[in-house]
Amino acid sequence: MTAESKLKYKEGSSGPSFIAVLLRQVFLLVLAGFICSQVFAQDSKTDSLKLALASAGDNTVKVDLLVDLGRKLYRTSPKEALQYSNEAIDLAKKLDYNKGLALAYKNAGLAHYVSGEFSETISNWQESRFVFESLGDKSGVANMLTNIGAVYNDFGEDTKALEFYFEAQKAAEANGDSLRLATSMINIGAVYLKKPQTIDKAITIYLAVLPITEAIHNIDAIGTASVNLGEAYFKKGEYPSALIYYNKSKVAFESSSSGDLPFTLTSIGNVYAHQGDFKSALTSQQKALDIATSRDAKPGMVSSLLGLANTYRLKGEYSNAIGSFKKAQEIAKEINANFELRDAYAGLADLHASISDFTNAYKYQVLLGRIKDTLYLNSNDNLITRQQLGFDLVKKEGEVEFQKLAIQKQRIVKNSFLAGLILILAIAFIIFRNYLSKVKINKLLDKQKDQIESLLLNILPAEVARELQDKGAATPRDYQSVSVLFTDFKDFSRIAEGLSPNDLVTELNKYFQEFDNIIERHNLEKIKTIGDAYMCAGGIPTGNITHPLNVVEAGMEMQAYMEAQNTIRKEKGMANWGLRVGIHTGPVVAGVVGRKKYAYDIWGNTVNIASRMESNGEVGKVNISSATYELVKDVFKCEYRGKISAKNIGEIDMYFIDSKISAKLNN
Repeated sequence: MTAESKLKYKEGSSGPSFIAVLLRQVFLLVLAGFICSQVFAQDSKTDSLKLALASAGDNTVKVDLLVDLGRKLYRTSPKEALQYSNEAIDLAKKLDYNKGLALAYKNAGLAHYVSGEFSETISNWQESRFVFESLGDKSGVANMLTNIGAVYNDFGEDTKALEFYFEAQKAAEANGDSLRLATSMINIGAVYLKKPQTIDKAITIYLAVLPITEAIHNIDAIGTASVNLGEAYFKKGEYPSALIYYNKSKVAFESSSSGDLPFTLTSIGNVYAHQGDFKSALTSQQKALDIATSRDAKPGMVSSLLGLANTYRLKGEYSNAIGSFKKAQEIAKEINANFELRDAYAGLADLHASISDFTNAYKYQVLLGRIKDTLYLNSNDNLITRQQLGFDLVKKEGEVEFQKLAIQKQRIVKNSFLAGLILILAIAFIIFRNYLSKVKINKLLDKQKDQIESLLLNILPAEVARELQDKGAATPRDYQSVSVLFTDFKDFSRIAEGLSPNDLVTELNKYFQEFDNIIERHNLEKIKTIGDAYMCAGGIPTGNITHPLNVVEAGMEMQAYMEAQNTIRKEKGMANWGLRVGIHTGPVVAGVVGRKKYAYDIWGNTVNIASRMESNGEVGKVNISSATYELVKDVFKCEYRGKISAKNIGEIDMYFIDSKISAKLNN
C-alpha cells in the first residue's frame, strides 16, 4: 500500500467514517459514487424537512430543521446546504441558541470542504469549535479539531495537522470519548507513518489504539489501525509481524462495508512476494482484484493490479507482469490516479527493457517522463494552494494588520533594493566560489560518513549502533526469551588437512555467506563465528514473538543448502561437509564488549545449552531442546530423542525437527 493510499479517519456530520487517502480527486470520485447510491433514498426525507421548515416560526425548532437540511444536503448539493447552514447560523445567533449555532457552523464547513473552499472550511470549523468549547462539549471540540487537522493533512502540512490531532486527543481523553480518542490517535499514527524516521512512533501509537478500538467494537477502526500497523512493520522489513496485523485488518474489513478490503489483501500479497511465497501472494492479490472489480472500486482495482504485476515480475513471469501493468495503466488513466500511473509506466519500461524490447521500453520511458512532469506540476499547484490557504486564514484573522505589514514591507523592499543589488553583485562571485568548494567537501564528508555508518552497522545491530553513536556506550540488556542457534562442521580438522589454506577459507566463507543471507531473511541477528562454528540468535536486539519459529526455519534452510552443496561436491568426487545444527530458547544478557574492535555478544546458560544441542546433534539434522520444542510443536513435526546427557549440563530432552506442519508462520 503506497503512501498515497494510507488510511486516515475523518468525521462528518453523522459520525466517523473511513476514507482512502489516495488523492483528493479519488476521494471526490468515491464520494460521488456514494451520492448516486443514496440520493434517491434521501429525497423523501429532504422534502419532508422542507415542508416542516415552511411552517416553522423563528424558533429553535427552525434552527434544528435548517441544521438537518444542511447535514443531508452537503454531499449532494453543497451550495444549497451552505444556504441552509448560513440561515441557521443567523437565526441561532439571534436566538442565542449555541448548540444549533455549533452544528450549523460544522455543516457549513462540510459544504465548503466538498466544494474545495478550504480556508472557509477551516474558518467555519474553528467557529464551531469555539462554540462547542463555550458549551463544555468536549466531544464536539474533538470532532472539529480532528476535521481541521485532516484538512491540513490533505495539503501535507504535517506539523499543523499534528497540532490539531494532539488537541483532539487531549479533548477526547478529558471527556472519556473512546471513539474520538481512537480517531485522533489513528490520524496521528498516519502522519508518523509517512517518514522512515518516525515509523517506530507510529507503531507505538497503533499498538496503543488497537485495544481501544476493540473495546468499543468499531470494526472500521480496528481494520484501519491494523492495516497501518502492518504497513509500518512491512516498511521495517519485519514481515511476520506485518502479516499478523494485515490478517487482523483483513478479518475486520471482511465484515465491513468500508471498501478497504482490497488494499489489505494486496498488502498481504506484497509480504508473501517479498518472502518468496509467490503462490500465496498471487492468490491474495487476485482475490483483492476480484473484490474490487465486483464493487467497481477502481482505486482498489489499480492497487491490486500493481501488486499482481510486481509479484509476477519478482517471480520472473514477465508476460503476466506486463499484462497486469497495462490493465493498471488503463484504469489509472481513467480515474486520473497519476501516482499509480507513474508506477505502471515505470514497471512497463523496466520489463520491456529486461526482455530486450527496446522500442516499447523507450515508449513507456517517455510516458513515465511525462507523468513525472505532470506530478511535478501538480505538486507545485498543491504548494500554491497551501500557500493561498495560509494567506486566506491570516487575512481572515487580521486583514487590516496584514495590509499594514505588507505596505511597510514594500517600502522597506523598495528603499533597500538598490543597496541590496549592489551588495549581492559584490559578493556573488565569492559565494559561488565558496559554494563549489563546499559542495566538493560535503560530498567527500558524506561519502566518508556513509562508509563509517555502513561499517558500524556491519559489526553491530542497528539499534545498538545508534545507541553507541548517540550515547558513546551501549547498555547491556536482559532478554527473557531468545532463541540461540549454533552450527558446526563434523570432522572439520580432517577436512582442513585435505585442503590448502586458501581453498579452506574460500569454501568456509561461501557457506557462512549463505548462512548470513538465510538469517537476514528470517530477521535473526548474527553473533559471531568461531573457527568453523557459526552462532546467531532470534528475538534480539528487538524482541518479537516469532523468533523460535524463525530460528528453526533458518536451521532447516541451512541444512537444505548444505545437502544441495554436498550433492554437487559428490558429482565432482569431492568429500562432503557434514553440518550439525542445535537450538535452545531461554533468557540471555546481550551487549557490546571491549573498548576497541567492538563486538556484540550474548551470555548465559541458554548459550551453553544451545552449544550442547549442536554437539549432541547429527549431521543433516536440526536438534532442539524441550524449551524450543514447546514453542514450535504446533508448526513443526518433531522426533523425540529421549533424555541425552550433555557435557556440564546433565540430561536434557532433545528433539529432531522432522518437517513443517503449516505453510504459514502467522495464523
